[in-house]
Amino acid sequence: MLESLLQSSYFALFLIVALGFVLGRVNFRGISLDVSAVIFIALLFGHFGVIIPKELGNFGLVLFIFTIGIQAGPGFFHSFKSKGKMLILLTLLIIGSACITGVICKYIFDLNTPEVVGLIAGALTSTPGLAAAIDSTQSSAASIGYGIAYPFGVIGVILFVKLLPGILKINLKQEEKRLELQQRDKFPALQTGTFRVTNENIFGKSLIQLQVRTMTGAVISRIKHEDSTSIPTSKTVLFQNDLIKAVGSASALQQLGMLVGEAVQEDLPLATSYEIQSLLLTRKEVIGKTLGSLNLQETFGCTITRIRRSGIDLSPDPGLILKFGDKLLSVGHQDSLKELSKLLGNDEKRLSDTDFFPIAMGIVLGVLVGKINISFSDSFSFSPGLTGGILLTALVLSSLGKTGPIIWSMSGAANLLLRQLGLLLFLAEVGTSAGANLVATFRESGWTLFGVGMAITLIPMLIASVIGYFIFKINIFDLLGTITGGMTSTPGLAAAGSMTDSDAPSVAYATVYPIAMVFLIIFIQLIAIGM
Repeated sequence: MLESLLQSSYFALFLIVALGFVLGRVNFRGISLDVSAVIFIALLFGHFGVIIPKELGNFGLVLFIFTIGIQAGPGFFHSFKSKGKMLILLTLLIIGSACITGVICKYIFDLNTPEVVGLIAGALTSTPGLAAAIDSTQSSAASIGYGIAYPFGVIGVILFVKLLPGILKINLKQEEKRLELQQRDKFPALQTGTFRVTNENIFGKSLIQLQVRTMTGAVISRIKHEDSTSIPTSKTVLFQNDLIKAVGSASALQQLGMLVGEAVQEDLPLATSYEIQSLLLTRKEVIGKTLGSLNLQETFGCTITRIRRSGIDLSPDPGLILKFGDKLLSVGHQDSLKELSKLLGNDEKRLSDTDFFPIAMGIVLGVLVGKINISFSDSFSFSPGLTGGILLTALVLSSLGKTGPIIWSMSGAANLLLRQLGLLLFLAEVGTSAGANLVATFRESGWTLFGVGMAITLIPMLIASVIGYFIFKINIFDLLGTITGGMTSTPGLAAAGSMTDSDAPSVAYATVYPIAMVFLIIFIQLIAIGM
């Protein structure tokens, strides 16, 4: 009965997933496999003839890569600008050392060229690389090399990623906290302060004349003149002994104090007709616009004192581009806040809902991009393939945020669910496919090719770890993302992602993966042509 049940791909799939989660929870000296344990169960099932259909694996891969791109997109271009050169250099080092290792082993063990380029593609688990190897050599030997190197290419990267923090004696939780503090330094915490207007040079001048926001970086949220407290506008005039309440970073408030006068310990309560509300941006028409272009103070008489995005408080700079899900802390009259709420949307249900049209349309565009074939000569052409096309498309779309009425984003819960589902499907199919031929390929081709494949997998990661961590001083999460991206290893990224709540590995992976894919294809074609 069990044998017949295992012939059902759905039963086998979910049994592999269930057993994988059981194995993943086993903790040995602080190390556990988590979700990546699914592939080891899948290898075992594959060895005994259980096969998960390729279509299910591709479906999972598409979901996983698209959600990674959507998640990483907003931080991708910032990461590329700030760390791009270093990460690209490390990626070229990974690809270059893998290819050099393969070429050296070719001469040491007297291997033929098709086997070598197949081993390189398999060791880096690159299907586009295999396609380039077969196309360049016109030999099935490339497929044999790929099949032998691929299993350890998958398993080796997962084990390396899991063991590296322990080898380097890094406490991942402490490292997470350190990175969080660095992130906060980039976006200084906002504070409030009250000041008395004592600088005679500003008496009788309006806020627009003084350019307070531009000069200091602080936002004035309330002004008390005599016994009346109100929300200021750009035309509000400052008089001697007026009290003003402002929001800004510590340095911004210090600058404001130098401009207007002394700081005082006094609160400025609003009249009962005024309120402070946190309003949620969910309206499509407003997403992608700058805060200044909405002219909220003139139109509604409301002041935005801070904007909360992804757990970080941002200063309400006029040039700040508003994103879906931003929370705007707004001060104003009750009726004005109601009108502002309508403008922004303020619909929590919309934030939690999942719109499948952008997901489906984004994947369709990604598949089409993956089909693009760029020919540089009769002997050399490049195509991003399924994975590359979808990743590149998702990165671009999520960084744009919005195109017309389409919002290229999804809630965190929806992204996590689809990403996990896609990953499980992909790992189960990849594992059973590799496990089916694992023993047979060893018997056929011996252990020499397997050993060469191991070397091509391990040596680049060891070199990248030493140079990246000790010379480039890259933090462990960026390093793990760069290694898995440079090795074009989606299961490796899953292993790295399961070790931290930070999205740094995903961002680094998304930054370097397209570069690794392109240069691996180029290097494989050069080896095939030149040897």
